[in-house]
Amino acid sequence: MRNILIEELKSSPVEKQQVELVERKGKGHPDSICDAIMEKVSVALCKEYKNVFGKIAHHNIDKALLVAGKSNPKIGGGTIDEPMRLVFGDRAVYEYKDKKIPVGEIAIETAKSWFRKELRFVDPLKHVIYQNEIKPGSPELMDIFDREVIGANDTSASVGYAPFTETEKIVINVEKHLNSKKNKEKFPECGEDIKVMAYRQKRNLTLTIAMAFVDRFIDNEKKYFTGKEEIRLDISDFISKNNLNFDKVNIDINTLDNPERGEEGMYLTVLGTSAEGADCGQVGRGNRVNGVIALNRPMSTEAAAGKNPISHVGKIYNVLSHKIADKVYKEIAGIHEVYIWLCSQIGKPIDKPLIASAQLVLKPGVDIRIIKADIESVIEEELKNIYKFTDELSQGKYPVW
Repeated sequence: MRNILIEELKSSPVEKQQVELVERKGKGHPDSICDAIMEKVSVALCKEYKNVFGKIAHHNIDKALLVAGKSNPKIGGGTIDEPMRLVFGDRAVYEYKDKKIPVGEIAIETAKSWFRKELRFVDPLKHVIYQNEIKPGSPELMDIFDREVIGANDTSASVGYAPFTETEKIVINVEKHLNSKKNKEKFPECGEDIKVMAYRQKRNLTLTIAMAFVDRFIDNEKKYFTGKEEIRLDISDFISKNNLNFDKVNIDINTLDNPERGEEGMYLTVLGTSAEGADCGQVGRGNRVNGVIALNRPMSTEAAAGKNPISHVGKIYNVLSHKIADKVYKEIAGIHEVYIWLCSQIGKPIDKPLIASAQLVLKPGVDIRIIKADIESVIEEELKNIYKFTDELSQGKYPVW
């Protein structure tokens, strides 16, 4: 028997609240770089563990740090004076029954591959130093993986919700638009380090966007500020085509800029990321597993990226709670919002959480007693199939940042 509780919330949906704040860090942001690479490392290790050991072994690669390098951006093209340093941390199994896995080599090669694919101007051999600090896992946690029924390797709570508000949708869509291949062809000066902050007051939306410009494409100061205005108009056109229900949309890009300060008054980078010389990055400091940082919503502080997908509920329940919430919202009529809460106990089977709770903001006239059994059925079904879900998670089928 699973402990499933259903309750109604007497509150206004976020969409109807007066103020809403939502943020997204793009793929070139130092925190997103860490999240993306460590998740890829986990997926690569899962594949190698299966090939060599016949099963996924214990690992958590969620303590990575990207140390900023030193750069000297200049109009027309600057220099990288000191490379970034990517430090891989935490634990992983290197050896099992006399069979060995080259954990460090897999981590480094995975990182190099990600840089090549995702950041146009970062040379993974020249611009990044790699430091492997991944240590062997503890015997107690490694033992969990030898059991017939996989138990949770932590006592942890997670929460997911559905649906996205229009503000949440536009934040994630604007960042993806700006970092799309088509956009880079149109605006090559637009770097990958992009952060979108949305502030909605009633139906008026303000987007504050930080965007690293690539200096080699900027011939002079006029080119920078003209290009910035062209990109702003492109974003405005993109938003208008989404047919969202906003009365007014303001878009501000690089608000620290000052035309009177020359190069120092422009957000210029050599490689398109602030990690080249300004900002460090760390796993877990960026987007939540659904791709945004939504300040009006409850959220877990767990760093999901890089955690093992078999027993670490800080990852499993974080992603699964959003999946369940989305399914409940889409399959059961009469719901404004749904929040799914999951809490584990260390060592207990992951398909039987200590509590699985659904909190609902219902539409007028909907009786929770009528839909309660249907909601319980959805939760029950998802928990029953959790091992299929974790297998898909190990293959990287669900984004976590």
